[in-house]
Amino acid sequence: MNDSSWGAPQGAGFRGTPEMTAAPAGPVHDVHGAQQTRPMPIVPDVPDAGRDVGREAENRDDRDRDAAHVGGPLFRDEMPQEPMSTPLPPPPQKKRAGRDLRAAIGVGLGLGAVIVVSLFIVKAVFVGVIALAVVVGLWELTSRLKERKDIDAPLVPLAVGGVAMVVAGYARGPEGAWIAMALTALAVLVQRMTRPPEGYLKDVTAGVFAAFYVPFLATFVALMLTADDGEWRVLTFLVLTVVSDTGAYAVGWRFGKHKLAPRISPGKTREGLLGAVAFAMAGGALCMEFLIDGGAWWQGLLLGLGVAASATLGDLGESMIKRDLGIKDMGTLLPGHGGIMDRLDSLLPTAPVVWLLLVLFVGST
Repeated sequence: MNDSSWGAPQGAGFRGTPEMTAAPAGPVHDVHGAQQTRPMPIVPDVPDAGRDVGREAENRDDRDRDAAHVGGPLFRDEMPQEPMSTPLPPPPQKKRAGRDLRAAIGVGLGLGAVIVVSLFIVKAVFVGVIALAVVVGLWELTSRLKERKDIDAPLVPLAVGGVAMVVAGYARGPEGAWIAMALTALAVLVQRMTRPPEGYLKDVTAGVFAAFYVPFLATFVALMLTADDGEWRVLTFLVLTVVSDTGAYAVGWRFGKHKLAPRISPGKTREGLLGAVAFAMAGGALCMEFLIDGGAWWQGLLLGLGVAASATLGDLGESMIKRDLGIKDMGTLLPGHGGIMDRLDSLLPTAPVVWLLLVLFVGST
């Protein structure tokens, strides 16, 4: 092989290795003569066939992979990885009432108009409104007891005795109401004897409870009505109860954070109770000063405090009953409100409290 094939430098001063300078075995040619050996052309290194096949396969795989990336990922692992962004928190939602407020307001205004008109036109008509509410409330309560607990409290003696309690209280005072209550309880016991003895104790116990809870407590509204300014006393009772409920709802909805009785009524808060007390005391001071003959503003503060306490306890009491029965409302008669009993829950226990405090402050007549 010629030296030029290695890229070795030419010219004088170059000395080859002994092997390169040694005389070849064979005829000697003159290096300067015509028979000088032709230099071998430089040929680039060519890889062997196996290496060519492997490299071609690799190139084909590369082209396929490039084509796959152009057209879209073939495998989930080849999906382009984007930096994970922290999800934005959902926008705060406004608190909403759990009922149809338009229906509730409409029904409330309608009931209020009926009550006010009957109260200030003919007192006897308002007594009839009380008796009707008592009968409907008893029907709702006994129906739910039968449906949910299989307790059969007799409705007929309860309804008749309930109307008798309201009328006797208005006509004969507290003594008449107590007598009617006792006779109603006796009628419940006797009427239940007409059926088999199984479940007698639970049925009559529920019946006596219903007689006390609905008509007997409602009788104190009729007792308030017997005074000379009875219509104003009843109006004060209704206004303060509504104001207490409104204050509890408004303050609790806006500022409520600490639960009042989560096992009984999760929606009620301590802040709502403070709102009920504040609203009722302010309303009581105004009512005693301007609506009740002989009343004073400081008496109204005490009256409002009593109303807030009794209305809250009454609301919690019926919530306890409904939780035991596993229902949300006692009925569906009043759109946006539920049933009659769902409106009487805070009124019923508040009636004797207002009656008693008014008797202590300004007398019974």
